[in-house]
Parts: sequence; C-alpha cells; structure tokens
Amino acid sequence: MPRSICTYGFIPVRSEPSESSRLETQILFGESFDILERRNKWAYVRLRYDGYEGWIDDKLIEKLDDRDVELWEKSEGFIVKRPFVKVVKESDSTVQYLTAGSRVVFNGEDRNVIRIGYREFYWQGTMPESKVELEEVARGLLNAPYLWGGKTFYGIDCSGLVQVVYKTAGIFMPRNASQQIETGQVVSFVEEAKSGDLAFFDNEEGEIVHVGVCLGQGRILHASGSVRIDALDHQGIYNAETRKYSHHLRVIKRVI
Repeated sequence: MPRSICTYGFIPVRSEPSESSRLETQILFGESFDILERRNKWAYVRLRYDGYEGWIDDKLIEKLDDRDVELWEKSEGFIVKRPFVKVVKESDSTVQYLTAGSRVVFNGEDRNVIRIGYREFYWQGTMPESKVELEEVARGLLNAPYLWGGKTFYGIDCSGLVQVVYKTAGIFMPRNASQQIETGQVVSFVEEAKSGDLAFFDNEEGEIVHVGVCLGQGRILHASGSVRIDALDHQGIYNAETRKYSHHLRVIKRVI
C-alpha cells in the first residue's frame, strides 16, 4: 500500500472526489497517510494519525518510497505549538507557513533543515520551544474562524481544536467529539473543572455536537463562529454578547 507525507501547510480531505464536496478534515504538514485508491485526479486516503479517511487532490501527493515514510515516522520530531511558523522551500525559496499540530523532523545536514524525500525546508526564526502549556497553545488559536473539518489557525472546528491542542501536549485524541467523549474520567461538578479538562455538549436528541477546552474559573475556550472564550456553568455555555446559552452541557472529562 503506497504512503506519503504532507509537504504543504495542510491538505483538504473531502467526502467525495470533488472540490465542491464537504470538507471532512485536513492533513497537516508532516502527517503521513496511506493511499487506498486512485480515481481520475483524486486519491482516497487514510490518515495514519487518527484513521480518518477521505479524498484529496492527487496533485498534492508527494511521491515517496515506503522507506522515506518509515524513517520519517520513526525519527524523533516535535509538534509545532505556535499558531503558525515560517519555513522556506529550498526548491524555489518561497515561504510556507506551518500551523499548530504540524510535525517537524530536523533531519538534514544543518540544524534547521527539514527533509521529506527530495524536498527540503528551512526553519525560519527562533527554534521551537520544548515545552508550552496546553492552555497557551489553545489561546494561540483565539479568533480563528470556525470551519467544518478545519484544523488550522485559518479555520478550525470544535473537535479539530481539541485534537490539535492535545496533540501538542503529546496526547492522542480522536477526530470527532462523539469519539473524544469516550476518553478521560468524569468531573462531577463544573466548579471542579481545571484548565485542560474537556466539556462536551449535546442536542435535544442527546447527540454530542460540541466540545471545548475548560480554562477553569467558569470559562471555556471553544470554536463557535470563531475560537472564543465564554462562560461555563452547570447549564452550558453562556454567550455574554447574545445573553443566551449557546450549548447544553452533557459532561466534563479530565484527560490529563
């Protein structure tokens, strides 16, 4: 089964082999994927990080040997924790931006070189921090617009936000809120919620439709319209601008 690695800031993954079909998720720089099928100018892929499947533009696939992918996956790397960082493509000296959650391996001759197959990228600016608090990463995504299927500062959904933020802390989270609720231990009372806990919300049918990152002291950071901070109590999320509750609280879970 052929495999590859994302060499772009992100690759859109769609529900059907069409640019007009729904965005399901995104593959971030440095994430690897299996190529399950090819159809015309499209490829059906499975992300090796979370098992998500969908269609991507075949032109965005870097042609790599299996050995290249294996070496990349086994190499010691780090996860980008800032909202975005800048790298320069060696081939044409153009700038490319990597967002939080991207995986980088310095594997070239120089300390700041990232090599994937025959492509080389040069890290620009200060070297990445070894440790950044989860809440700081989450706050770095404030004001990012909501985008169904998004996982970047340029557009992100509620569960994508949670997956990316926890990934920077070295903790795997599934892609969807309905899967994420299965992780962690129940926090009995809202007043006991700590920074980094996850709050889940349901609709009238009892389906999990939203998730956010608790900040403690009755606050929650979540993607709703944009990534924002709102009040959280036993009823749910209270939007001070509309003076209404926007989401009904189902449960709070502690993962870390």
